[in-house]
Amino acid sequence: QNFQVKFQKICLIFILGGMKRNLNKMKKKALNKLIKLLDLEVLEENLYRGQSENIGGSRVFGGQVLGQALTAALRTVDKKRSAHSLHAYFLRPGDMGYPIIYDVERTRDGKSFTTRRVVAIQKGEPIFDMAVSFHKKETGPSHQIDMEQIPGPEECVSDLEARKQMVDKVPEKFRDFFTRERPIEIRNLPGEGMFEAPKKKPPYKHVWMRAVAKLPDDVIMHQAILAYASDMGLLSTSLNPHTLSFAKGNVQSASLDHAMWFHRPFRADEWMLYSTDSPSASNARGFNRGSVYTQKGVLVASAVQEGLMRVVKP
Repeated sequence: QNFQVKFQKICLIFILGGMKRNLNKMKKKALNKLIKLLDLEVLEENLYRGQSENIGGSRVFGGQVLGQALTAALRTVDKKRSAHSLHAYFLRPGDMGYPIIYDVERTRDGKSFTTRRVVAIQKGEPIFDMAVSFHKKETGPSHQIDMEQIPGPEECVSDLEARKQMVDKVPEKFRDFFTRERPIEIRNLPGEGMFEAPKKKPPYKHVWMRAVAKLPDDVIMHQAILAYASDMGLLSTSLNPHTLSFAKGNVQSASLDHAMWFHRPFRADEWMLYSTDSPSASNARGFNRGSVYTQKGVLVASAVQEGLMRVVKP
């Protein structure tokens, strides 16, 4: 009998180990797909082509265009310099059925700063315009606003697990897509998930996020992936006080612009806290700000976005 119990335990460990290895492979596959998505095809000097991935919307995800445009600009800059700020406008909805052409203009190469302009084009028309600045490493005064006392990622709710728990409410043909592994792991504070019942809340939100597997030691990749992730959920902060929800379908929304500042080195495959707030909403537009901290409380990046938020019938 003791042998049978031990044998059952060994079998259970073997099965769980196999499930864990399979899960890790799926996560790595999802992340590799994102890395490939951001790895643009070179058409000509200063000209690149990118493809798109459907993440659940009818348009190209804005974070994807941000990440690809930043990658295109970074490829024309001395590797000793990294992006410190970008300012972008979403001009037209992107069509997932067509590739996106990224045209980089080498605006300026200075002694300390490098400036680039990137225009994303589809069907002969610009869909996105971005100015980005790069800076060499320098020493100087340093300070930051401290991170709030927020429960750690191990105490928060996985967005993917929340999806799996409610999968029976999703039409069967969409279930695999709805619960697929994603390249960015998101963990929400209790009551702050995308699928929580809409209720009036203050215009603040906190999520933990990271790439689901280890990334190469490449500054370009880490900055591009954070740019990609920074568009996830930022606009929804301005919906909190109005009981509006993407899941409920009572709001029409679109990112209008997006700006980012990279303050300090970071790794996108380590936990980062994305603390967001919305100081104002008016004229069918919501204004949102985000601060990105490491798990140790180091402020590494900031983001600002204004988005369309039209109230519609569900």
